[in-house]
Amino acid sequence: MPALLIDGLAYPECPRWHEGHLWFSDQHAGYVYCVTEAGQVVESFSVPGGPSGLGWLPSGELLVVSMAQKRLFRRGDDKRLKLLAELGDVHPGESNDLVAASSGAAYIGNIGFDFNAGEAMRTTNLARVSATGEVSVAASELMVPNGSVITSDGKQLLVAESWAHRITAFDIDDSGQLQGRRTWAALGEHVPDGICLDAEGCIWFASPFAGGVFRVRAGGEIVDEIRVENGNAYACALGGSDGHSLFVCVAPDHVSERTLAEQSGHILSHRVAVPAPAGASEAAAH
Repeated sequence: MPALLIDGLAYPECPRWHEGHLWFSDQHAGYVYCVTEAGQVVESFSVPGGPSGLGWLPSGELLVVSMAQKRLFRRGDDKRLKLLAELGDVHPGESNDLVAASSGAAYIGNIGFDFNAGEAMRTTNLARVSATGEVSVAASELMVPNGSVITSDGKQLLVAESWAHRITAFDIDDSGQLQGRRTWAALGEHVPDGICLDAEGCIWFASPFAGGVFRVRAGGEIVDEIRVENGNAYACALGGSDGHSLFVCVAPDHVSERTLAEQSGHILSHRVAVPAPAGASEAAAH
């Protein structure tokens, strides 16, 4: 059974294992946290507009998405948030998860429509932000591009299209553009949210409405699952001192009024047989 790592959260999302610590966003509470493998908080800081995707530039600066403001910030040794890019021109909906490449580019999804207000679903863009802040459309006509990973060789980007019920793959060319769009795994009724890659090339994806996280191979075969109780699984990350810990973000709902009132969000840790890719950085593994 998964073990409790940390609780008392509103809506934990976007976990990342980086340099011996677990980083994650408590989106509804508005804070980013860094914790030890034992769940002890090392630091936390607020993000205007609510934090979402996290990543790191080659310089070591932290990247953090502001959901409501549709902005990408960087945070260096001085601990101050500095605006890197405005995303509103390419993100019609709230900005969400990101993956950072070794080149320094960040690929950032967005919801594309007002889910909570019941707005009709529509496709949207995956943004690309260069290390110096230039914004472009990396891919279009995606149905809620959400959790993303880049393979260890840096040649492919995989993104969970939540409301298309699939994981979609792209090749990354030498200029960082995405080519060769294809379905990596069709997931039936699953609504994939956060994802992470393991050393065998399989993906763990959180499936909020199915009560757990699931491990899938290319082609769509689900080969393992971990069920959660007392909430829904929204994101996951592999890490820990040996790479065999799967961290799972759990919350009672996606509605902030409930999550903020209950503060019952938590992160679980579960030992898995296949670790994160050997020597994986944040960019390659999460």
